[in-house]
Amino acid sequence: MLNLAVLLEDAARSFPERDAVVLDGWRMSYLELDAAANQVANGLVARGIKPGDTVALSCPNLPHFPIVYYGVLKAGATVVPLNVLLTEREIAYHLADSGAKAYFCFEGTDELPLARSHLAAFEATEGCRHFVLITTDPTGTSPIPQVDSLAEFTHGQPIEFDTAQTRETDTAVVLYTSGTTGKPKGAELTHSNMVHNALLANRQFGHHPHDVHLVALPLFHSFGQSVQLNAGIASGATIVLLPRFAPERALATMQRERVTVFAGVPTMYWALLSLESVERFDLAAIASNLRMSLSGGAALPVEVLRGFEQRFGVPILEGYGLSETSPVATFNRTGEQRRPGSIGLPMWGVEVRVRRPDGTQAAVDEPGEICIRGHNVMKGYLNRPEATAKAIDEHGWFHTGDVATRDRDGYLYIVDRVKDMIIRGGFNVYPREVEEVLLTHPGVSLAAVLGVPHESHGEEVKAFVIREPGAELDEQQLLAWCKQNMAAYKYPRIIEFRDSFPMTATGKILKRELVP
Repeated sequence: MLNLAVLLEDAARSFPERDAVVLDGWRMSYLELDAAANQVANGLVARGIKPGDTVALSCPNLPHFPIVYYGVLKAGATVVPLNVLLTEREIAYHLADSGAKAYFCFEGTDELPLARSHLAAFEATEGCRHFVLITTDPTGTSPIPQVDSLAEFTHGQPIEFDTAQTRETDTAVVLYTSGTTGKPKGAELTHSNMVHNALLANRQFGHHPHDVHLVALPLFHSFGQSVQLNAGIASGATIVLLPRFAPERALATMQRERVTVFAGVPTMYWALLSLESVERFDLAAIASNLRMSLSGGAALPVEVLRGFEQRFGVPILEGYGLSETSPVATFNRTGEQRRPGSIGLPMWGVEVRVRRPDGTQAAVDEPGEICIRGHNVMKGYLNRPEATAKAIDEHGWFHTGDVATRDRDGYLYIVDRVKDMIIRGGFNVYPREVEEVLLTHPGVSLAAVLGVPHESHGEEVKAFVIREPGAELDEQQLLAWCKQNMAAYKYPRIIEFRDSFPMTATGKILKRELVP
């Protein structure tokens, strides 16, 4: 028997008075967090939620997220964390597709009003019986008639709960994929998947008596959820929440809370590196506490890695994974020589192969698709046996759709997504390779490359570029430079300058929105 919530229960026994969750000046101990989660579990059981039922959660990085998340798990139910940027129509789809019996939804802000539109989605979903409003004030009553706030939902509920004895193969969490190739699919992650990933993440980080995680990654996403929330709770760390990433606020929080672990996606590191007012912060003090910076979610450009480490004096360790792999599959190991640009070696108990299209093993330095097998691979896509069979072959290998190479020592290097590859005049062009070269130009701050339709070549290489502040760089100058620094079939023939890029809630560049 295994339940992901035991990570919290064990930490509450070991470190009852230690700060578990911090948000600005608000602090909650491990004992308080466990008690609050128990009240949620009791409230769910009192309203008829049974083990195996699904419960959806829309909440940014606030203390309410772990309270509800672990409360749902304690009740033996499956938690379905949802992106807070989803529209009413999208929420209705996710509630129906997951078969959610209850829905916890954050009240929202003036900039991001969630409650009323998401209530409409709930009301339109047959079978979803309970809507609970997470108010901005943790003790607040609901402003919506006949809807309970979280405080009202848990009022009078006992602070003790006998956690449901779920099996290790039961589904703990359903994480929805982005749906770039169709409707989003729910990856079913078991209690075993999630517990293993949290414990192995800590194994990679090395032992520390009391880590302090700055969590700027959204908790509804697999990276922040497994590598920081669950891994942090498992080690008795203090989880310092940042509801919305801003480089100034991140550095101020690192300095104030003496953060030891920071995890981000490449655009977060780019933003920290691009910050002009960095002298306002005591970088030496930040670096003296910050023992580890982690990057994932997308390939980290080598120029960004080097620039960040030069400015902040803190090494970045890269890893790799997907929602379907819980998420971590590979990681650079602490205490070993780091290889900039590499996503490291497979995690303990995880096999990774780089395969040619015919299924054979690619040679050293030869690009191929990453395939993964191990304890971290999902149970399957919820209610989609055909999609599951397409993604996981009969031998248990999950086909990622990502292209990588492997060096002689087994270190892996991401090349690109299979679907992002540009075929120009019969030649394969990987956008990431072109982006890496563009970032070595002193006038280029950030670049995104993709293929656009072309009459004779099939596709043409187009680069979207954000200039460095103050850089006087025009299209013809950059085109001439690209021609000198890249092979004839690779260099972009079209360049468009932008002030910013559209990004997902997790900080990934939305390339599909760059082209009308």
